[in-house]
Amino acid sequence: MRIPDGLQPLLDDGIIDEVVRQLKSGKEASVYVVRCGTEVRCAKVYKDMAQRSFQQRAQYQEGRKTRNSRDSRAMNKSTRYGRKEQESAWKNTEVDALYQLVAAGVRVPQPFGFFNGVLLMELVTDADGQSAPRLGEVALSAELALEYHAVLISQIVRMLCSGLIHGDLSEFNVLLDQHGPVIIDLPQAVNAAANNNAFAMLERDVRNVTETLGRFAPELLTTQYAPEMWALFAAGELKPETQLTGKFVTDEAVADVDEVLLAIDEAREEAVRRQQGREEALAEGS
Repeated sequence: MRIPDGLQPLLDDGIIDEVVRQLKSGKEASVYVVRCGTEVRCAKVYKDMAQRSFQQRAQYQEGRKTRNSRDSRAMNKSTRYGRKEQESAWKNTEVDALYQLVAAGVRVPQPFGFFNGVLLMELVTDADGQSAPRLGEVALSAELALEYHAVLISQIVRMLCSGLIHGDLSEFNVLLDQHGPVIIDLPQAVNAAANNNAFAMLERDVRNVTETLGRFAPELLTTQYAPEMWALFAAGELKPETQLTGKFVTDEAVADVDEVLLAIDEAREEAVRRQQGREEALAEGS
């Protein structure tokens, strides 16, 4: 096959030894099966995106850190330099998220480095060693659908406890290996503590997973996992091992708006402090 331009530098530098085949091509990236010595891995080659795409990404990028105020101003003004920095930040978000989530025990592909705009990572396979199917490509028994749903909810909880929300979770970016679901595609990962749309995105992630698996186990469709886990997260009480019930009763009492806003601000500040503590601990350990 013709060697993609993005992979030629990795071949030249000996980072990969062979491009085996293309695995998939999407709007934002193409993924290839590659050989690194005796290991078969995959390489995600990001595509350059137009300015229109950056505008669509704005809700995901809210709350992300930039290297300095100059970068932030350039991004906000969408200058040529700013668009380049946005592109770089978008790609690096997935790399950083993968390393963070692997450390948190979330089932995502193991990353092996980021080289010249190419993410090298584990190739997720099925029991026969073939590329793993997507969740939306398989028919499931009710029992297995319930099992996979429990696994995915627990993974979403672990992600949230580490300060991240997938932001685009669906049947198309969950793979099924021989041990169960593996979450992929994280360039739009959201900072749970700093993004005003965080709960809406969490709710959508949970709803997408629930509706997909609810086709095989309809009892899942009445569950309320998103508001339950968010309430615990906002209160600082959500832990990776928290056992959720899937039930949540909305308080219909008249709320004191000022008090609610103050509580939200305090919860967000506490979540930011926890995230900063995790980042400092990681920095000290590296």
